[in-house]
This record gives sequence, C-alpha cells and structure tokens, in this order.
Amino acid sequence: MWFAECPPTPQKSYGYYRIEILSALVNAVILIFISFYILYEAYQRLIAPPPILALPMMAVAVVGLIVNLIGMRLLHAGSKESLNLKGAYLEVLSDMLSSIGVIIAAIVMLTTGWYLADPIISVGIGLFILPRTWSLLKQAVNILMEAAPEHIDLGEVGKAMVSVEGVDEVHNLHVWTLTSGKYALSAHVTISKLQDWPAIQHSLEALLADRRQTQGGWRKIVHDDCCRI
Repeated sequence: MWFAECPPTPQKSYGYYRIEILSALVNAVILIFISFYILYEAYQRLIAPPPILALPMMAVAVVGLIVNLIGMRLLHAGSKESLNLKGAYLEVLSDMLSSIGVIIAAIVMLTTGWYLADPIISVGIGLFILPRTWSLLKQAVNILMEAAPEHIDLGEVGKAMVSVEGVDEVHNLHVWTLTSGKYALSAHVTISKLQDWPAIQHSLEALLADRRQTQGGWRKIVHDDCCRI
C-alpha cells in the first residue's frame, strides 16, 4: 500500500497503483496452494490418523484465534474497497477458520477420542477457502488484463457520449481499472467542427460525471479518477 502511493514518473505515468493488484494476485496464488496443501494433509490423515496432543493443540489454536479476530477487525472495512486488503483479509479469515476448526477438533478428540475429526474439519476449511480465493484471483487477473469493470456497460457509455451535441461518432472506447476504486476511460471522438472541441469535451466529462453520481453502474469513471479523451 505504501509502494502504491509513490508518485508517478515519466516512465510510469499511472504511478505504482498496480503493485496493489500484483500483491493481491500473489496472495490468491499462495492461498490456493495452502488450500490444496490442507486438503492433501487431510487426505493423508484420513488414511493413517497420527497421534495428536489435543490439549496443547487447542491452547495454540485459542491464541491464534484471538490474534486473527483482531486482524480481521482491522482489515474488514478496507477489504471492501481494496483488492490488496481483500487478499490480506482472506488470509486472516482462513487462519481464523483454521483456529476454530482446530479448537472444535481438539474438543471432539479430548471428549470422544475420535481422531478423524481433525482431517474432516481440515477438508471443510480447505473447501471453504478455495472458491473465495478463486474469486480474488479472477478479479486480479481481470484488472491486469485491463478488462472493463463488471459494473460498467461500455455500450451504454458509448451511446451516451454519442448523444452529446457536436459528437458524430465514438470509437476505440476503453474503460479499465487502474487499481481498486480507480478507473480510467479513453476514447476516440469524431466531431464536425474542431473549434467546438473544448466545449464538447467539457460536455462529455460533465455527462459522465453526472451519470457516475446518479447511476450505480457508472460510478467513479471520471474527475477524481482518470479520463482521457
């Protein structure tokens, strides 16, 4: 996050925003490997359950749970706005679920001696983490591939721009995500009278800004983010 706030340079005119997305991508890949490793370990323990010291295991899990709950509280709000924080939040969430699972498994083993509780709960944790991590990975890849944000309809944006007086045609229209909550738009606008361009550009930016504020699907396209026409 600190790196992402570094100012732009002539070579990196958008700055270092994408560092946040790269971080989220790395987080997602690590979490996927962790999930599969948990599933693999659970499979090994189902085949040959090892002896487990349930009481020390539960004590360590309780400490881990407390730390992870604190971490989740610190990261929760930011995870809705930042893909980087979402990745960190998912890591802490997976740790928190693991701690809860370990505590439950330890209680079951202490009271019943049923050691299969450990691998069964581990399978549940691994399967819970995977789909959420896949969603994070998909979002990060889409941003790095400069895909249009899911909440923005490019066709509607183009139609609205063409409706502005003085605009003959709009093509090469692109909207992409720089980083979480920051979007950029570029377009080739054909006009009849070149001298009218400053007024037309102002009208286009005003239109997009107004639609951003009044329609949820158009939010955050221009002004406080980026617009190049």
